[in-house]
Amino acid sequence: MIPAQAFQRYDETDDARFYIQPRLVNHIDDRAIEATTALFREYLPANGAILDLMSSWVSHLPDDVAYRQVTGLGMNETELRANPRLTDYVVQNLNQQPLLPYETASFDGGMVTVSVQYLTNPVAVYRDLGRVLKPGAPFLTVFSNRMFPTKAVAIWQALDDVGHQQLVRSYYEQAGAFEAITLLDRSPRGWGDPLFAVVGYRRPDEIV
Repeated sequence: MIPAQAFQRYDETDDARFYIQPRLVNHIDDRAIEATTALFREYLPANGAILDLMSSWVSHLPDDVAYRQVTGLGMNETELRANPRLTDYVVQNLNQQPLLPYETASFDGGMVTVSVQYLTNPVAVYRDLGRVLKPGAPFLTVFSNRMFPTKAVAIWQALDDVGHQQLVRSYYEQAGAFEAITLLDRSPRGWGDPLFAVVGYRRPDEIV
């Protein structure tokens, strides 16, 4: 188990104050965005109900793929309202309330994109993800090396790219809800932001 102090941050003030200002910008470069979109095309089921966790003004989903539902959960309502792919959204601070406001087995797949480094209780969040995902549903955690350093947890800042992948894999493992957990390096060749992902599938059995 990772000690609780590993998830402390330099800025422990209310996250709502930090995120009150909309940031309608991309947090990774164009080539990393293309790699992210390719991942979503590969892993997220078309016509499915998709959970975009820690969402913002853009979801990076492929434009030519239709989804029955794209539900966003994020910190800034202006950003969520500006996201054209979301069919509905909820404003919620997962660091204050890690339980998700959705019915059991609601989603066919989901993702969290370049935001996992800000979770202070990630295992609780991933455990509840296991509840709201349908059996067999994929969940992707996509990340780079970009961050807001005052809000990223200490352990994330202490690790390199390989360490980040192992850390995120441990969230899936400790949650006890996922199988076939896979680490992916989809960094663009030549130049561009590095791009990594961990994908796991909701176990078909009941979570104890």
